[in-house]
Amino acid sequence: MPADAKTPPQPLSRELAEGLKDPGTFEGMQRVREIAGDSVGQRVKGLVIIITGANSPLGIGRASAHQFARNGARAIFLCDFSSSHLATHKRELNTLYPSVDIHTRTFDASDETAVRDVVQEALNQYSRLDIFFANAGISSGKVFWEEDTKGFMQMMKTNTLSVFLAAKYASRAMLVTSPEKPYPSGSIVGTASVAGIRSNAGPTDYSASKAAVISLMQTCAYQLQGTGIRCNAICPGLIETGMTKATYDAARKRGTEKKIGQLNPLRRGGQPDEIARAVLFLGSSESSYVNGQAWAIDGGLSAGHPFVPGKLA
Repeated sequence: MPADAKTPPQPLSRELAEGLKDPGTFEGMQRVREIAGDSVGQRVKGLVIIITGANSPLGIGRASAHQFARNGARAIFLCDFSSSHLATHKRELNTLYPSVDIHTRTFDASDETAVRDVVQEALNQYSRLDIFFANAGISSGKVFWEEDTKGFMQMMKTNTLSVFLAAKYASRAMLVTSPEKPYPSGSIVGTASVAGIRSNAGPTDYSASKAAVISLMQTCAYQLQGTGIRCNAICPGLIETGMTKATYDAARKRGTEKKIGQLNPLRRGGQPDEIARAVLFLGSSESSYVNGQAWAIDGGLSAGHPFVPGKLA
């Protein structure tokens, strides 16, 4: 940021506005001071949530919607460019969690007007927005010399611009206060990838777009300083989703499914629900001091250097 750039004044979080409360004592010893909510029971009770990239039956978006609904969300907006499964997802969630308002919206997550409108809709209906999970994404599978400018920019538009727009509009909505929500707060979670942390985990254009998501979440976190609005990126490894279905199907056909994920210490691929649990944590107040982070959820893949199983030096 240029030295002369100034962040305009923004409302302060509860902790900064009120200070930390006296937790009291036990036998003369200060009790443990708690800021986050209770980790037992419904962890996002009463919160309003928007999820993009929520259409795929095998997707992280769908799995996250189930975790949010199970944990007491007030309303969830399921958004995707494709609507082929959204209605089914809505019926399933309504059946399992009838107290949660489920809305489906079809739009391109990189369309600024559409993102602005869904955020405003949440505000109009519920006077608050608490979590925006910017999960929309695509992958090309091309090596960089086969990709053209149009394809590269489409990757950046879908995977990176969508997260930028989510942060831009969600952060303004999360600043809105009311008697029910007297202080600004919120959680913006962008889906990056282990490919955005280290090379050789995805195509070049895809990896670049995911590295940009990490940078976006980190810089946004600093520009929202003091508001209680947190920005983090999740970095999944090899997860069985619609995007990786061809890989899994081919391995099963060859009888080599057990080799999937063999380069990580857990020696397996991950499931969407395993990522959704991390998204739930980042969305809830339990992660109240987690901000500006790129969280690798990859079975340990990014923890070490590449090696051949059974051939350790």
